[in-house]
Amino acid sequence: MEDIFSKIKEIRQQQKKAALCIVIETHGSVPQKAGAKMIVFEDQKIIGTIGGGSLEKEAMESAVEMIKKNIPGKFIYELKDDLDMSCGGKVEIFIEPIVQTNMLFIFGAGHVGKAVAELAAQLGFSITVIDERDGIFQEFELQQATTIQKDYITAINDLEFNNNTYIVVVTPKHIKDEEVTAICATKPHAYLGMIGSKNKVAVARKNFLKKHQLTKEQIDKIDMPIGIKFKALTPAEIALSIVAKLIDVKNTV
Repeated sequence: MEDIFSKIKEIRQQQKKAALCIVIETHGSVPQKAGAKMIVFEDQKIIGTIGGGSLEKEAMESAVEMIKKNIPGKFIYELKDDLDMSCGGKVEIFIEPIVQTNMLFIFGAGHVGKAVAELAAQLGFSITVIDERDGIFQEFELQQATTIQKDYITAINDLEFNNNTYIVVVTPKHIKDEEVTAICATKPHAYLGMIGSKNKVAVARKNFLKKHQLTKEQIDKIDMPIGIKFKALTPAEIALSIVAKLIDVKNTV
């Protein structure tokens, strides 16, 4: 049981496509009791079992369909009539796709970065905060976040990006914001935002095109100035603006 749940956590972190199958009700003679669990990957590899044979094969095929549709469903199997299994009972199986974790990389652990991490942690993001400054994490108390004290560019090369990656760039220096954002723009991501004034953004756009050789499409995808537009002044207000944008993108894609 614990192994199944640890595997689910691992699957979410690794962004693999899979579904959890649970036997929720049985009648008559059946190969497994209610509560039996099995994880099915999109290539039909499995972890665990719900009884083997034709039942398991049918459930695996149903699970792959649920993964493609990204919806849960309940399936009822008459073992003798539907699957020609001699035990002859009835099994109800609930199949639910395993929701992938939304990874949030925050470059910069200053007041705004910390505030974004604290707020986003309450909304289901898996958070990694990166900062190259010595001692920056000594008073960082958010236990839900992974912290990396390392040169920003080096850290980027060590991180794994995918289509569920959200990136917030709020370093203490304009040149660092630009460098980090330029590299991240070439990585897979769901969202990339860079903090800055309108003037800073205008200069960055020119540099992204000429110096960093980003395409217009890559540049246009960057949210800058970052966040939902309202008159935010304090770090907490700016963080609220940023996280509101993350939620808007997450619930739209």
